[in-house]
Amino acid sequence: MMSDWFNLFRFWFSRKSFRFAILLLLFCCSTIAVSLVAVGDRAQATQPLQQAEEQVIRKFALPEDPAPAPVYRPAPAPVYSPRYSPEPAYFPEPPAPVYSAPRRAMSAPAPVARTESSDVKKADTSAKPNPVEYVWEFNRSPETGNRLRLEGVYPEVRLGFTRARNWQVQSAKAIIEFRQSASLLPKKSNLTVRINDTTLGTVPLNRTNNQTGKVAFNIPVNLIQNQNEISILAEQQTDENCTNPNTPTLWTEILPTSKIVFSFLPQPVTLDFSRYPYPIADEFSPEPNQIAYLRPKTMQSDWLTAMTRYQAELGRLIGFHPLKTRVVDNISQLKTEERLVIMGTPATQPLLVTLKLPFTLKEGRMLDGEQKPLPDDVGVLMLTTLPEKQIPVLVAAGNGTAGMNKAVQFLVQTKDRQLGTGQALLVNNLESPQSPEPRDWAGYLPNADRFKLSDVSIDRNAFFVDKTVRGTRAAPVEIPFQTLPGDRVLRGSTVTLNYSYSPQVNPRNSTVEVALDNITLGAEPLRARNGGRHSFTVNLPDDGVRPDSKLYVRFMLHPQDNQVCGLEADRQLWGTVHSDTGVHLVRDTVIRLPDLNLVKAGFPLAAPQDLSTTAVVLPDQPSDAEMNLLLALSRRLGRITQSESIQLQTYLAKDVTPEVKAEKSLVAIGLSDRLPVPEALTSKGLNLNTAFLREFGTTQVQALPDGEGVVKSVVSPWNDRHVLLALTAQREQGLRDVQDLFEIDRLFGQLQGDTVLIHRNQPNPSPFDPDGYSLEFLNRAPREKVVTQASLMGRIVLFLQDHWLLLPLGIVLLPLLMYGFSQIFLNRVADRGAES
Repeated sequence: MMSDWFNLFRFWFSRKSFRFAILLLLFCCSTIAVSLVAVGDRAQATQPLQQAEEQVIRKFALPEDPAPAPVYRPAPAPVYSPRYSPEPAYFPEPPAPVYSAPRRAMSAPAPVARTESSDVKKADTSAKPNPVEYVWEFNRSPETGNRLRLEGVYPEVRLGFTRARNWQVQSAKAIIEFRQSASLLPKKSNLTVRINDTTLGTVPLNRTNNQTGKVAFNIPVNLIQNQNEISILAEQQTDENCTNPNTPTLWTEILPTSKIVFSFLPQPVTLDFSRYPYPIADEFSPEPNQIAYLRPKTMQSDWLTAMTRYQAELGRLIGFHPLKTRVVDNISQLKTEERLVIMGTPATQPLLVTLKLPFTLKEGRMLDGEQKPLPDDVGVLMLTTLPEKQIPVLVAAGNGTAGMNKAVQFLVQTKDRQLGTGQALLVNNLESPQSPEPRDWAGYLPNADRFKLSDVSIDRNAFFVDKTVRGTRAAPVEIPFQTLPGDRVLRGSTVTLNYSYSPQVNPRNSTVEVALDNITLGAEPLRARNGGRHSFTVNLPDDGVRPDSKLYVRFMLHPQDNQVCGLEADRQLWGTVHSDTGVHLVRDTVIRLPDLNLVKAGFPLAAPQDLSTTAVVLPDQPSDAEMNLLLALSRRLGRITQSESIQLQTYLAKDVTPEVKAEKSLVAIGLSDRLPVPEALTSKGLNLNTAFLREFGTTQVQALPDGEGVVKSVVSPWNDRHVLLALTAQREQGLRDVQDLFEIDRLFGQLQGDTVLIHRNQPNPSPFDPDGYSLEFLNRAPREKVVTQASLMGRIVLFLQDHWLLLPLGIVLLPLLMYGFSQIFLNRVADRGAES
């Protein structure tokens, strides 16, 4: 037995299996070591992981029997005035009221005895309210102007309109008023109206030049959606056989007094965060959304920051739709059509105690379902109504300021907001998205030097795709071609257009044209008889692409057989711009500050797009005019930016620290004698002083009264990469004019220079009236800072442009230096020759 074990031991450690035994032993030891380390690491990480989970997963008891979610029942509609009151002189009839109350009986009904049947009849009558009439006029669309013009043989125009979410449409009618050319043949010319690509009817064009046609079409209720489009198509013929499409007498004008009349019943809405932002804001409302913020007992910078961030997010959600906002002191100031937003704590917003909320308030603290106070850093979001006025109310609160900020931040972060549902939300933890890069702007050309049109965004989360146009008078293909502020597109930049067209095109007189902002860059004839896919390259002009530029591709299409007429012959002509069109840009970045032209695109306030490097400063006791201007600015900043979050900061003057001045671009709002950052008015350029004194250089004047608003931009005295923007005036009327400047797109798009003076020419000018306001632009302050990302040659060119006086001196000195060096060289050569 012992010999057997000895032989086994000898075999195990024999020379043949010794290596295998050593490897097996090392493997066992390493396995044991790794297991011990893993167990140790897990034991060490268990406690922090549990702590992290406890921090992330914070649960609070909710009310066990919450009351049903409140229901918002819209009050009877008030009477609205038209948005665009001025009408062209040749329209004798005044426009119908835009929003009218339900019609009532002319005489009161006879008294009825109070019997059971009468009570039932009365209940039935109250259960069926009268429909409300609403009129949407074509002149409400900026595209309409004084008329919509139809030119050509088969022209078409389109207008978009919306329906509010709570409308239950009972009936709808399209009333079209038009004028036409007297040259049109009545038997072969007609007008067709469609709603959402469904035909409503066709009428002949049989009027004379002096006659105005008016026709009404009933719209099926099931065609009306939240977003709608009305299209008007015309067939215009001046010849019995074949009409020349280029004849100037082919025209019909749709008058701006055309309208769509709705009859609807307002529907009650259950308040739920799954529908947010409705009903606080309705992006489909044809009337302006009106929101009021309740002023807290004590004005603080945290509350101002929360309000401006929420206002900026509303600007993104509502977009181009009108929005009216203001700050109120109490609910007695509220209008019927307004919505109320309450931000703060129970201590700063005493109205919370009087509202019917799902969470109990006791001794100035909000309690959870177990009647325990919520932590100060937990945000509470609630939807309710004011019982007296039936006004929806949004509550963003907390037991501490941190909770209020977290509640508001949840609403302005796009991805987090999608989690909302129900009447109330507890925001326990909130992750802040990473701030985007300063030059990462959605909606602008990519930062790469080479890209395709498929990489160009035309809307939020939408990119350019192949687009086809049809007909002899096809509309151009419009492509956003916006460079980032400060980017200069240099010589050598090209666009290689990939396109295709139909084989029925006549190659002798058909072309494709590429234009930048209506400046033609190049064109090419459509030579191939069988159509197909082709490409050609155009050069972009040096420094010609701007932050608001657009690229247009126009197809001039003519049929092979000019004797072929009809809609089918016209629509068989088509051209397509392909999304694989290539773009090559040679560019550098040159930014000169201050420049209000850059502010139109948001630079440098919107760099990065979450506004994390921008701060707004108000006086310690801001007035209503200053608060309203703050709201207008916040909404504009929200509209011109896109990001997953908003980090805009707002301070009272007392809370501004040197670190804030050094790290952020500042926007100072206030009257000139109480502007929180006076350095903006004491720098070079226009200066406003007390006693209505104005200084511009060495010129001094006193204007009484001085009602103009002033927007002035200077380089920040504390950081030359930022700007200091002053929104000021000598009187509150001037602040209201500056507010209009930021609210009206037509005025805001004119910003230039370093200073803008704005004043109104009428007491209450229409935003669509081009003569309602006057703008004056000053450009006296030197552009002190140049931020460049350019090549060496580009920097040399920029240096010579900025110091052009050195050129004459260089022209004189350079020959003298060359002459001196040449003489030294010749003397040395002569000396060496003499020595040899």
